[in-house]
Amino acid sequence: MKKAYFLAGTAILCWSTVAVTSKLLLGSYNNFQVMWISALFAAVFLLVVNIANSNIKKLKDYKLKDYIISILIGLPGSFLYYVFYYAGTARMLASQAFIINYLWPIMSIVFACIILKEKMTVKKMIAIVISFLGVAIVAGGDSAKLNGNLIAGAVFCILGAVSYGVFTALNQKFDYDKSISVMISYIASFALTGLINVVQGNMFIPTIAETLGFVWNGVFTMAIANTVWVMALKAGNTAKISNLAYITPFLSMVWTSLILKEKLNIYFITGLVVIVLGIFIQLKEKNKKEELSA
Repeated sequence: MKKAYFLAGTAILCWSTVAVTSKLLLGSYNNFQVMWISALFAAVFLLVVNIANSNIKKLKDYKLKDYIISILIGLPGSFLYYVFYYAGTARMLASQAFIINYLWPIMSIVFACIILKEKMTVKKMIAIVISFLGVAIVAGGDSAKLNGNLIAGAVFCILGAVSYGVFTALNQKFDYDKSISVMISYIASFALTGLINVVQGNMFIPTIAETLGFVWNGVFTMAIANTVWVMALKAGNTAKISNLAYITPFLSMVWTSLILKEKLNIYFITGLVVIVLGIFIQLKEKNKKEELSA
């Protein structure tokens, strides 16, 4: 169990730095540029890991259909999620964007009902409404600062959460090896964003300092965080480990305050608490169902 908590803690620590790292990189590049190099490092790291543990051998059994499906189920999480989130972060405070983006667990409920045909209950509907109320508090609590750029940023972050909700549902629907499918999706994301950058004339060579930022963003916040999180869930009590994920946005606010010098805002804190409350309402119902079916 100690191993599970260590792995979960590593994932949470990496995830909590997403807001800071992406905001710093977005100071020089747009969302597609940031995604391009980050996806490259994520894909290379996962390729090395899959080769090292001989998992790469599974690819010999893959047909063209399997590659296409792996790409399609992975792109909402490895491409759309980040592209929308980065677009939102570029338009608002890093802490604000990260909190709104944490709507994704609620979006997972919505798309589990749509894609997996799970039942939409009253508790789920209440959880969704409460979490969106939290988003409204974070985005528009301080109405004096509300403007078109902020609204656009909030919409992009919500779209990122929607994309990840679709991703989680599709991954439950299709039973592919997660480390292989995520690697394939990051390779596809690298190729797709590379093509977009070529068309837009935005190809570039990062400086050494920027490369280190891309390495951290791609390897640690994308590849390592997701890999060790799956390992943590397998090594420990899934429900208890999953609850630890909600530490992430609070820890992220600490980093944005210390590194980016963003002031802790009462609306952000209140909105985050409301969003997490909505998630816990849904989580409580899910745990009850699991106990009854056990």
